[in-house]
Amino acid sequence: MGKLRRMPVQQRSAERFGRILDACAGLLDETGYPGLTTKEVARRAGVPIGTFYQFFAGKESLIAALAARNLDLYLERLERRFAAESPDSVAGAVDLTVDEFVAMKRSVPGFGVVDFGAGGRADVGLAGVAHVLDASVDNNTAVTERLRAAAGGLLGGEDRPDLDVAGRVALECADAVLKLAFGNDPDGDPVLITECKRVLRCYLEDRFG
Repeated sequence: MGKLRRMPVQQRSAERFGRILDACAGLLDETGYPGLTTKEVARRAGVPIGTFYQFFAGKESLIAALAARNLDLYLERLERRFAAESPDSVAGAVDLTVDEFVAMKRSVPGFGVVDFGAGGRADVGLAGVAHVLDASVDNNTAVTERLRAAAGGLLGGEDRPDLDVAGRVALECADAVLKLAFGNDPDGDPVLITECKRVLRCYLEDRFG
């Protein structure tokens, strides 16, 4: 996993850090990972290349930071939707969870290439891509843990290994089907998105319902 050299503390540093991530996201949409360079990211962010390297060791740590920000943003947005719509079933939680992911794929810069890791993209050639979010566990395990916490009791709040496995299986299924949906259509194939929800509802209702 590419580690940050340091986290911003002061407001000015935090603003620069955010601009660098914004520039990275925009460049990913234009060129993909192969065209991403630290020099161009720094130029677009309006910071000296030395400032870039104060925060990031290189491209891998930059992608890791963007993935972490994406996950934080997704969970914040999902929390707001859960609070506003108050789903009272596994099916409702599944629909909101998938819908919010799809909405971010369609609208958030860079999210189509790097969502919470590599976005399922083979051209994102990160050596540590399986551990972008957490050095101790793979990406989907890290995401599963945070999703279960966000959904509360609907997706099994208990500390049980079998529920951890079920959540992980569900996420792997969603990851594969949504990867296919967005591989066929930049906006996401609606038929495959619907089928993704159907698969998750059936499986999770059987385990958690």
